[in-house]
Amino acid sequence: MRSGLKGIVKKGIGEMGFNAGGGAINWFPGHMAAATRAIRDRLKLADLVIEVRDSRIPLSSTNEDLQPQLAAKRRVIALNKKDLANPNIMHKWIRYFDSCKQDCIPISAHSKGSVQKLLEVVEFKLKEVISREPTLLVMVVGVPNVGKSALINSIHQIALSRFAGFYIVQGKKKRATVGPLPGVTQDIAGYKIAHKPSIYVLDTPGVLVPSIPDIETGLKLSLAGSVKDSVVGEERIARYLLAVLNTRGTPLHWKHWNNRKMDGIRYESEEKHKYDPKDLRPNRRKPPSVSDVVYVENLVTEVQCAMYKTLAEFNGNVEDENDLENLIEQQFEVLQKALKIPHKASEARLMVSKKFLTLFRTGKLGCFILDDVPETNTVS
Repeated sequence: MRSGLKGIVKKGIGEMGFNAGGGAINWFPGHMAAATRAIRDRLKLADLVIEVRDSRIPLSSTNEDLQPQLAAKRRVIALNKKDLANPNIMHKWIRYFDSCKQDCIPISAHSKGSVQKLLEVVEFKLKEVISREPTLLVMVVGVPNVGKSALINSIHQIALSRFAGFYIVQGKKKRATVGPLPGVTQDIAGYKIAHKPSIYVLDTPGVLVPSIPDIETGLKLSLAGSVKDSVVGEERIARYLLAVLNTRGTPLHWKHWNNRKMDGIRYESEEKHKYDPKDLRPNRRKPPSVSDVVYVENLVTEVQCAMYKTLAEFNGNVEDENDLENLIEQQFEVLQKALKIPHKASEARLMVSKKFLTLFRTGKLGCFILDDVPETNTVS
């Protein structure tokens, strides 16, 4: 980890107070404890496990407590949200998992074609079992908000089109709940996706370990939305994101994305509107008007321009903790203007953090992979 970024991360548990209690993240609602026990019991019966991870954090989005059991099963790692991950780095992760002899496939849970490819891998891995077992069980597991329920819903739709006898174990044809908040699914639901042999897919709640001792792993999970923002604090998460972007020099690359962004050209919308960036999130997605699209494009342009200019004109060293902190403070000020937040707003810093995080999480600022590819050949 770069020294400047390391200092910012350390401040997460030191002077800044990483969470209300200080130290490691501890977000383990009651349903997670019960769900973890249920998952462990059902894993013993599973013929195959689909472990869903976030493509932006392929290692950080694992539940370390479940890894020994998962590694002992037939397993396919589905790196979801591939549309938000840098494709130039994604192929390095695929090679890494291949070198570890671990089946891995990047997917977009909302894409039928992408999920179909995943099912083909699953069916291939089950081929040897199908010949001798009349009923097979596939479990879908993962930490909160990696897209398990969205994946289940896509599998559900594919199964409906493939098998006339498709039904849900409980006898109700309903979709799994999908949302941007971690911990939406709180029970275990089963779906029959094939007949002769019968193949059932179990959706499970997202579960974390009771405590996340590695602070940067906790920050990455928070940034990806696997831990509720209120546990860590939006400002602390935004500071970490700014530290990552600055130490990687990412804003300097934004100059080449779109010439109009750095030339100061703006398109004017034909009507006034009250479109909020939070409407970009999946559970609030609604068809945007032309005016909405223009508004969001210009908002992103303003943010990228502000970030580019502050880093390009920065005379300090991003590897130095104090210099990096000063840069981040300056960027919070220019982001407030770029995001059109009133100067005297009592919670301006919080509003800046929320909007900036929303732009990152919805891919408007580009595609990223936060985890570094390991040099060793062990899958955690």
